[in-house]
Amino acid sequence: QLQLVESGGGLVQPGGSLTLSCAASGSTSGGATIGWFRQAPGKEREGISCSRSSGTTRYADSVKGRFSASRDSARNIASLQMLSLEPEDTAVYYCAAGPAFLAFGRCLLPGSYNYWGQGIQVTVSS
Repeated sequence: QLQLVESGGGLVQPGGSLTLSCAASGSTSGGATIGWFRQAPGKEREGISCSRSSGTTRYADSVKGRFSASRDSARNIASLQMLSLEPEDTAVYYCAAGPAFLAFGRCLLPGSYNYWGQGIQVTVSS
């Protein structure tokens, strides 16, 4: 069983930045595809990035150029650096772990992932 725990959320002003971390423990996670998702009130869960263990990453258009995902497979930690935050980025953010060779065409879909963190709130407001 794999456990994922997010940290680093909070309140930030528009234009500010935050970095989220996702610590994995339990079953081997070094080869897993790591996805980052967010869910705003009343909206569906949205995939925003996915990364293979090789470092190859895909981003949703809504965050491309502002968000950057990275991972340290040796330490089982994934990070999501978020810059130029906007009120529309307000949501609960989740990290998830899925199959190592998850097709990039599917890696932003929540149903592609087996394990999820508990989620962490990010609020962008003045």
